[in-house]
Amino acid sequence: MQGIGFLKNIYSFYTEGFKNMTVGKTLWIIVLIKLFIMFGILKVFFFPNYLNEHFRDDAGKANHVRTELINKSK
Repeated sequence: MQGIGFLKNIYSFYTEGFKNMTVGKTLWIIVLIKLFIMFGILKVFFFPNYLNEHFRDDAGKANHVRTELINKSK
């Protein structure tokens, strides 16, 4: 049961820390907005789903990945 008390102490440490933040809250909001932009918006425009666009079935996708891995390792 000592592990549960340890986890409770960690949880209370972080909750009290976030409650008392002033500038830190603004910085965390900026970080979350940047993460959303990077993973939510940029992924759509710069990282298309190549396999779904070029292959219809799983066998074709697997074959393409297999051949690419073999060719790249040589």
